[in-house]
Amino acid sequence: MALPLAPIAAVAVKYGALALAGYALARQVRPGNTAQPVEDAMDTLPEGLCITRPRDRDQLNSTARIRRIIRLGHDGRGVELDTAFLARIKLRWV
Repeated sequence: MALPLAPIAAVAVKYGALALAGYALARQVRPGNTAQPVEDAMDTLPEGLCITRPRDRDQLNSTARIRRIIRLGHDGRGVELDTAFLARIKLRWV
């Protein structure tokens, strides 16, 4: 019995292209580092959104933190989601 190769080839080309794109993306990503002072600063952020604009500088600082526990089912295991964002926007007239 003959094996139809056309459907198998189409799937192989599609997933091969996806694997090649993933490999190319993985080669472009640089390894990062973890700065402990920044980690400590993000742990001390209050929950919610805060925006400040210092009068002595032409910049806008914002922070945000969201902490939630997500459970699957009523008595299921949960996952704690803790996200923190630090942002600085500097505008300068040129």
